[in-house]
Amino acid sequence: MKLIFPVLTLTRGGAQRMLTELANRLTEMGHEVTILLPSDGVVEYEMKCKLIYAKEGELAASDFPAGDVIISNFYTTVEVSQRASEEGKGIHVRLALCYEPTFLPDNSRSFSSYNIASNLLVLSHWQQGIVQMNHGIKGRIVPIGVGPVFKNTKIRNRNKRLVISAIMRKPEGGFSAHREQDYLLRQLNKVKAHHPEVEIYLISPPGEQAESATLQALVNDERYQIRTPANDTELCFHYSESDIFVSSSTYDTGSLPGIEAMRCGAALVTVYAGGNKEYCTHGHNCLMSYRFENRLADDIITLIRDPSLRRRLARKGEEVSQDFTWEKSTRIFQNMLFEIVSRNPS
Repeated sequence: MKLIFPVLTLTRGGAQRMLTELANRLTEMGHEVTILLPSDGVVEYEMKCKLIYAKEGELAASDFPAGDVIISNFYTTVEVSQRASEEGKGIHVRLALCYEPTFLPDNSRSFSSYNIASNLLVLSHWQQGIVQMNHGIKGRIVPIGVGPVFKNTKIRNRNKRLVISAIMRKPEGGFSAHREQDYLLRQLNKVKAHHPEVEIYLISPPGEQAESATLQALVNDERYQIRTPANDTELCFHYSESDIFVSSSTYDTGSLPGIEAMRCGAALVTVYAGGNKEYCTHGHNCLMSYRFENRLADDIITLIRDPSLRRRLARKGEEVSQDFTWEKSTRIFQNMLFEIVSRNPS
């Protein structure tokens, strides 16, 4: 099949990682995949498929090559993808990597974007339920995955200080409110006050660390150590040296860092975010709380003080994560595209 993915950016992030994994793996499977970016689009992943850019500025229907399927994702790619589809450039399928209306600006536009494409794919049962309740469309689920680079390298040293880590993204720009990062820092500070012997690592993409005044200010806070992995190998190292990984996000359709950390052998302490219920079970492979319970620090402290529980949850988390692979996700995605194309013959 000829597949066109209109995307805004391929900078480091969960949604972009999924787009990258699917596009690259579909290319390896023999499909002709094209990524269409705005004229100033940024690519930070190694891509195996064809990259093309809009002639000027934002994406226009005229920028789309002809293909079999156009796969939109973020709400700002939906309208232009539909126009290109109506011009005969491919069947329009939306792969919704988040549900934008409830946590991003311009929600009137993002909400109405779900009334445009009849072919909808989502990442989790939680997301499926929200979209179906609000729009009457039951999207089919393409699960998230974990790449082979993420694995437990067994570098944790029982004689060193216990390491707690968390992801910190650039707050400027209005795209990280759902991550509850102010709450995260307050909870980590509470942990540090009770257990000054632990080390706390804050992991940020290097580009965001360099351009964010908020993230740069954390460099001078003696309670934290800053980590800026340049690639997945380095990110795997930081996951693998962590005894406990913490996620404070309250709104994620997939929540990749939690399951990646699990795969690398860290015990997960997390806030319920919706999509992370696909792989999280409280007391079985993680400690999970709802945000209103205000229990994040207490759960971290529980695992600091109970090494046996910490190791058991980490072991179960690593085991559960094995069911989530990008190979599986791509196979499911491909089969759904085949089915949609078969129902819409040209």
